[in-house]
Amino acid sequence: MPKAAIFDLDGTLLDSVDLHALAWQEAMLKFGHDVSFEQVRGQIGKGGDKLIPVFLSDDEQLDHGKDLEEWRGNRFKTEYLPLVRPFSAVPDLLRRVRDAGLQIAVASSAKKDEVEMYLDIAGIADLVHLKTSSDDVEESKPAPDIFEFVLKKLKLEGADAVAIGDSPYDAEAAGKAGITTIGVLCGGFAESSLRQAGCVEVYPGPAALLALFEHSLLRK
Repeated sequence: MPKAAIFDLDGTLLDSVDLHALAWQEAMLKFGHDVSFEQVRGQIGKGGDKLIPVFLSDDEQLDHGKDLEEWRGNRFKTEYLPLVRPFSAVPDLLRRVRDAGLQIAVASSAKKDEVEMYLDIAGIADLVHLKTSSDDVEESKPAPDIFEFVLKKLKLEGADAVAIGDSPYDAEAAGKAGITTIGVLCGGFAESSLRQAGCVEVYPGPAALLALFEHSLLRK
């Protein structure tokens, strides 16, 4: 049996992917980049260090990349963060994981202050043993840094943990750290893309994973 469950937040436990995509699209347009909502949405799950280079050249990044990311962060917090809601059964799922004897960590590409607010919104702050953010590592997903950081903090090997995420970037990052991933569809990515990225099991969302908990990787 695994010793730890490592959860992503955006799109996995919280219904926030579209809201992040809107904030990023607005930021891109404000700084002169004609990027569609669909183009941005397909990149959600990465941190800004990985998302911005998809749309900005090296020179553009040097010129206004930091300003764009800062504007995006402020826009999200003021306009969209109040609209973020958890998916159903999120606290129940984490309590079930905890009761099964697993340590619970969150590994998010969000900034530290956003992670703190997310845990409160989801009602799970008291259920998480270790919380991490993009501020803790050099590179965000799909680089493995954040999962390697969690393993080091928990003093575990990759085979001792299971990751739960909604994006291919979660599975890619976890796989590079030797961690098996459970995928959830509630973030909007197709099951085929999740499995191609390495997800071994795929569920509609947290409630379905809770309902089938005894048959999942979290109990094997």
